Formats: sequence, structure tokens, C-alpha cells
Amino acid sequence: MTSLNDIRRTFLDYFIRQGHTEVASSPLVPRNDPTLMFTNAGMVQFKNLFTGAEHRDYSRAVTSQKCVRAGGKHNDLDNVGYTARHLTFFEMLGNFSFGDYFKDQAIPFSWELLTKGFDLPPERLSVTVYHTDDEAATLWKKVSGLPDERIIRIPTNDNFWMMGPTGPCGPCTEIFYDYGPDVAGGPPGSPDEDGDRYVEIWNNVFMQFEQFEDGSRKPLPNPSIDTGMGLERIGSVLQGKQDVFDTDTLRALVEASALATGTDPDGPQKFHHRVIADHLRSSSFLIADGVMPSNEGRGYVLRRIMRRAMRHAHQTGASEPVMHRLVGSLVQEMGAAYGELGRARSLIEETLKSEETRFKQTLERGLRLLDDELAKLPEGSKLPGEAAFKLYDTYGFPLDLTEDALREKGRSVDIEGFNAAMAEQKAKARASWAGSGETREAAIWFDLAESRGHTEFLGYDTEQAEGQLLALVRDGAELYDAGKGDKVQLMLNQTPFYAEAGGQVGDTGTLVTETGRAKITDVQKSAGVFVHFAEVTEGRIAKGQAAVLEVDHARRGAIRANHSATHLLNEALRETLGDHVAQRGSLNAPDRLRFDFAHSKAVSPEELARVEGLVNKFIRQNAPVETRIMTPDEARAIGAQALFGEKYGDEVRVVAMGRADTGKGADGKTWSLELCGGTHVGRLGEIGAFVVLGDQASSSGVRRIEALTGQAALDHLTGEAGRLAEVAAALKAPAAEVPERVKALMEERRALQNEVAQLRRELAMGGGEGAAPEAKSINGIKFLAQVLQGVSGRDLPPLIDAHKDRLGSGAVLLIAESDGKAAVAAGVTADLTDRISAVDLTRAAVEALGGKGGGGRPDMAQGGARDTSNAPQAIAAAEKLLEG
Repeated sequence: MTSLNDIRRTFLDYFIRQGHTEVASSPLVPRNDPTLMFTNAGMVQFKNLFTGAEHRDYSRAVTSQKCVRAGGKHNDLDNVGYTARHLTFFEMLGNFSFGDYFKDQAIPFSWELLTKGFDLPPERLSVTVYHTDDEAATLWKKVSGLPDERIIRIPTNDNFWMMGPTGPCGPCTEIFYDYGPDVAGGPPGSPDEDGDRYVEIWNNVFMQFEQFEDGSRKPLPNPSIDTGMGLERIGSVLQGKQDVFDTDTLRALVEASALATGTDPDGPQKFHHRVIADHLRSSSFLIADGVMPSNEGRGYVLRRIMRRAMRHAHQTGASEPVMHRLVGSLVQEMGAAYGELGRARSLIEETLKSEETRFKQTLERGLRLLDDELAKLPEGSKLPGEAAFKLYDTYGFPLDLTEDALREKGRSVDIEGFNAAMAEQKAKARASWAGSGETREAAIWFDLAESRGHTEFLGYDTEQAEGQLLALVRDGAELYDAGKGDKVQLMLNQTPFYAEAGGQVGDTGTLVTETGRAKITDVQKSAGVFVHFAEVTEGRIAKGQAAVLEVDHARRGAIRANHSATHLLNEALRETLGDHVAQRGSLNAPDRLRFDFAHSKAVSPEELARVEGLVNKFIRQNAPVETRIMTPDEARAIGAQALFGEKYGDEVRVVAMGRADTGKGADGKTWSLELCGGTHVGRLGEIGAFVVLGDQASSSGVRRIEALTGQAALDHLTGEAGRLAEVAAALKAPAAEVPERVKALMEERRALQNEVAQLRRELAMGGGEGAAPEAKSINGIKFLAQVLQGVSGRDLPPLIDAHKDRLGSGAVLLIAESDGKAAVAAGVTADLTDRISAVDLTRAAVEALGGKGGGGRPDMAQGGARDTSNAPQAIAAAEKLLEG
């Protein structure tokens, strides 16, 4: 029997011999088509080549493209298992020409490969052409010799392909295989064409026109070819089967499911095994391409697929998780053609097992509650929408699973009632949200999220992608377009730009459409929408346009390095200072990082040096940074730390960094393990270097460390080294001796300062210029006033005490000026403090000098002023106070 692997290889090799370049399958998450949930056709990765927006070094290509149709307008999910042809995951074999060959070669290629390469009997083949495409009909007659009745002209869009409302388009020709009269159904175009007798196995699209908004078309300068042949579909024909689940690859997976559940692959559980086999493929390939189960966007579709399969596994009677045990069979069947399956095997198995373990609890409870609700209803009646919504909202049982379970019982759901209950809940949520303090302008983002969905974040895997402009907003109102110089806020269906959260600042970069360009200056999150703050720099941008989004790579790289270093810093502080260290805030910007943490005292230089050394040790380790998706409880159970400021839902990203002999994680070997939604480096070595700038108090019981990484850290160290070299040169000493030389100079300076101060005090107390004048008697009180130059405020108290000792009984006022600062001090001997206060003398003098205040004790007080130019007035004010 010809296997699917053999058929794939035969197809690729045939077109390689015809001058085509074999191009690897693109990921299932398209980066160049924002309108698609998943890659659903072979031509998706070549879209920009067909439009002329991109050029490559080949003009002919051949691929086997992995595809998923389980979301958006291409959604086969609900049909899988019920029909012989529908799959959520399939492979599309395709040959492509980008302005090279056209119909005259494409038609002979397909006919030759089918009739000679695959040995299909020509009498079993029929073709369709668009009803006005005489050229294709003539070519088929010439190449195949088919009679006119088997070259069928179709006047509908089934045989005319369009990329969209505008753009490249053209007629199609499809090839059908006839299973024979024993199978019900008629040829294409006939009343019973939906039967199973005639099966489409190949489609040639002739892109020869460009369609415009007014409906007109003009010929393309370089007509192109886009073909597709479903591998599983042609495999059914070549293997003599009428059901894709009987082909070798899918049959092997069906049997693996039966073996794992201890049931018959062809017995009453047959339907369940078919669903499991298909959904295993789509789930595993999506996980391998970076999609993880979540409650939004692609992650939500993946979760639907996984949970649908898991429900069918449950229906077989399996008491333990099944899906992860089938991954080995999938890798064995398809791993040679798709190496990513083998590389991601452990992640796929872990994700499936974790999801199924959690979901079994929800499933068992949901099915039990569903049975209880059905028992209350008349036989055959619909499940009320309120009951279905209660299952969804209160117990986490999705509507599609409710519908799927009821389908097997011949029942359905009151969808209108479900939608009404959902609308009521949203209205309550909106009212609650509107009262949470948000501004009126921000309210529009709730409305947009409700009507157009949340933003799909692509930035964990890429920094460049396409998105579709869903809305333009200014001053809280929606716009249709914006022109050069306009500052607006943008909503897109998907984006590689990170919205500020968890201490990581928002990204910046560029947005380019066919008609304009904008600079993205910041990204914030509101009501689940990534709000892109933009300034239009060229042309105009408009709602509905596709846009190329590119993050500022250098800036994102610096932010990633700082964010990953913050995780290492957190763990280093805990190891150095103790487990009481807990994050109290952070900033991960492109130029620096800041980390606030609970700690009751300053971090010593020795402790800072140890922290810095630990972080750099793990940077040099260059271990990969790994992320996993799990519940918060599961994350905490393996020792993951929650970062301050993050809000955690049902699932979290757990970021693991560094390997240690004793650590955290499932294997006990992970050094840093934290819950985090931010972006990080791929390997720790990308951080480069880590330098602590210092430690300071942030608030009571909270310390703050600022640090640099990468080039900023190296620039800082280079600057420090340069300054040290300058000091060493000035000291005429080696750099290593600078600390001791500086210490010696500081001690020498202090000694000289003390000596000068002592000399000034002696001068003030002794004779000569600047010596203290004789005291005068005012109202029976001896009063000494003196103005000093070059004496600081801190030298005044000992002088006051010396003068008081000399007077025996009396009051003293000293006014001094040094280094541009004026100071006042007053003293009163103890026997006179009941008559006059030093505080009053000081304040009177300070006010006369143009200052305010002054304070101390009745026997000693001090104050300050701008200068000593009004010293005579200040002395006079003190004398007046003494006069009473």
C-alpha cells in the first residue's frame, strides 16, 4: 500500500524535477495574513509573492503545507468525526508559479502526475472549469482527451477564486475522482453532486486578474498558478478507501487511541477514536508552533479542540488522561516529515496531560449537571439557554461541548436564550467596569472589545507580523481614517507589540499600510484591548486595512534583557538576604531596571557584590529560558514566585531560568521560577552583563535597587574605568592604590580642617584682628556680640560656650559667614535664662538679617540667614530685646 508519507514525497519529487524549489511548510500561525486565525491553505505563505509585495530567489515552488481549519470562516471542527472527509488538521500539497508558467503547463503537470506518477485510470477522472474559461477547457481536451461531458463548465464562484473583495483573482479548474456507480452521488454541477461518488482531489487556481473596488477587473502583468491537493483526500483514493480515517496515518492513530482506552477501533467507540485521532494532530502541531491553550484567540480554539477530544476520550470510559500517551504514535507517523513534532514532544505531552487532568474534573461535573437538567425536561425538548449559560459561566463547561454532548442525544440548545443570558452578564460587567474609576474616553475600549474581540498577542514568538486595523480612536471617539501629523490610538486583531504590564514598559515601533505609515510610541492595555498610541508620519491609514507591524528590535531586546535580569536579581536577593525578600514593584525599561523589595535595612556593599556576582554567574551559564502554561496552584506547588502587580487568571506563564544543584521546579533543578506574562531572552547569555548601581530606601521597609544590563552595563563600567584612570593620573599612583591614596588624603584634609577651625576659634577668643570685643552692659546684663568671617555654623556652639565661661554671667551673639553661608548663634548663662532666652535673641537677629526662624534651648540657640551684610542691624535688634 502506498503510504501518505510516500505520496507526499512522490508529489514533492515530481515538481522538483519540473524545476520547482521545495519550500518547507510555514507555521500554523500566519505572520503575513491578519485575517486568518490559522494557516488554512498552501498559498498563505506566498500571499505577498502573488501580490508583488515580496520577491524571492525562485519563481516556482512546491510544498506540503500543514493546515488547520477550526476557527473563523474556515471551521470544520463540528463536522469532524461525522463525515468521511472533514478534518481540522490536514496537509495541502501544492505547486506554485509566481509569474513563470501558466495554464499551458499547470494542466499537463497535474494530469501527468495523477495518471502516470500515481497511476490513476483516466476513465475515473473528470474536470471542471469556469464557464467562460475556454482556454482551460481547450487545454484539458488536448492534454487528457477527456470527452466533453467530463469537462464540466461551472458558472458559479465554486470555480472562480478570489483572495478578497479586491486583489488577485482568477478561474479554477478542479479534478474529480469517480468511486464508481456503487457509491451514491452525481458529477459536479448535477443535482446530487453532494454525494460521495465524485471526490475533488486537485484544484488549479489561475490568478490572471486584479479586481478593483468598483467590480472591474484587469489582467495581471504576471499571471500565476496556485494549486492544492489534500494529502489525506488523494491518499484515500490511492489506498482504495472512501474514508480519510482509513488511510494509514490516521488509521494508526485511531488504533493507538483504541489501544490506550482498551476499546475496539471499529466498534461502538469508533466515532470517538476518529475525533481523537484528528484532534491529536491539530493540537500537537499547534502546540509545536507556539500556540498554548488559553481563554482567548488562537489559544481558545486550541483549547476547544483539545477539550473536544478529551470529552470523547472520556466517553470511551477512560479514567485517566489519554491524549498525551498518543503523542509518541503521532511522532512515529509524521515526525520524519515534520521535525518540530519531535523537538516539541515533551512540551506537547506535558501540555496535553496538564489540560486533560484539569478538564476531566470540569467534564465529569458538567456532564452530571447536564444530565440533571435534561431529566427535568420533556423528551426531545431543547436545553434552555439559561441552563446552558449556567453550565458555562458557573461551572466552566463551554457551549460547544454542551452542543456536542446533546447532539449525541438527539437534542440541541436554545441558542437565543444562551445569547440573552450572555448579553445580560456583559451588561452587568460593563456597568461594574464603568464604575471602577475609568475615564469617559476609556469606555470606548470596552465597547470595542465587546464588539470586535480582544487583541491576540504574537510578541512571544515574533517582533514583526501583520495585523488588521479594527479601529482608530481619538478623544474617546472612533474615526474612519487619520492623516499625516494625526495622533490616534489604534486597535488591531493581532499584534507583536507588548502592552505595558507587570513592570515591563510598552513597545514602540512602526505600522505600515498600503496608504500610510505611523510611528507607534507606546502600547497600553484597556479592557483586553492592546491600545497602540500612534502618530501618522506618512500618507493616511484607515480602518479595515492590513498593516505590517514591526517592533523596535533593539529597544525590545534591551527590555527583554532587563526583565530577565530582574528575575535573576529577585532570586539572588532571596539567596543573599533571605526568603523574606518579596517584590514590591519593578520597572523594566530599555535603559535600566529598577526593583523594589521588602527588606528592613540597607543592603551592605558586601551583600550587593554577592548579589551582582550571582546574577552574572547565571548569565554566564547561558541556560535556555523556558516557559510553561499551568494553573496558579500548579505553579506555586513547584515553587514558582508570583511577581508583584500581576493579575493572574485561570492560567499563568511560568518562566524558568538557570540550573542549580538544589532549586525549584518539577525536577528541583531550576534556580529562578516565577509567574510572569512579560517577554524574556531566549538564553541567559543574551543579557550580556549585569551591574548594580546602588541600593536606597524606597519607602518604609522597602529598598530599591537600580541596575544596568548589556551595552548599558558595559558603557557604565567603561565610564567608571575612565574616571578611575583620571583620578589615578591626578594622584600619580597606580589604579589599584587609588582607594588608599584617597583615604589618606581625606584624613589629611580632615586634620587640616580641624586645625584651621581651632586656629579660628583661638583667633576669635584671642587678640588681633577678628578678636572678640569687650562686653557691654545692657539693662544690667553683660552682652558680647561678634561678627566672624571664615567660621562655619558648626563651629559657633563651642565659641558660645567659651565666651559664656569668660563672662561668667551674660549673653552672647555670634554672626558668622563661611563658603557663602551665614549662621547665627546665641547663648545665655544659666543664671539669666529666666530673664532672657537665647532662642529670642537668635530669632531677632535672624529676622534683621532677612531670614526666618531659629531655635534651640533657652541657654543655646542657632539659626541661619542669607548673608551678614545687615550684621549691625542684627546686633541692634538683640540689644533692643535686652533693653526690654
